[in-house]
Amino acid sequence: MKSSMLLAATAAIIVVAGCAKRPETIAPAYVSTLPYQNLSCGQLAEEMARVNAAYTTAAQAQNDAATGDAWGVFLLGMPTSTLSGANVAAQVASLKGQQDALHQSAVRKNCNIPPAAAADAQ
Repeated sequence: MKSSMLLAATAAIIVVAGCAKRPETIAPAYVSTLPYQNLSCGQLAEEMARVNAAYTTAAQAQNDAATGDAWGVFLLGMPTSTLSGANVAAQVASLKGQQDALHQSAVRKNCNIPPAAAADAQ
């Protein structure tokens, strides 16, 4: 009896650990500022807007995957979104890293570009 309960608990932990994370819990990946060092303030602002828009889309997809996983685990015992490839955590981490690198580049050039609000809002 004890071993079957232990096995069930272990399986539950493994299933829940495999679920998609919410975007706000995903750490930014390291992105070098080197590609941005020769950009003007206007170009940095344009790139920041592009990255912020991409982040918003990816964060929504990641939220959808996390919600799908929660329902999948609740109804089927499996993280269905993660298993189907809907988990875009790596993309979210990369975009957060790009936001950080762009912000650092803007600060170094004394550009008046606000930090990425998208990452803070999620």
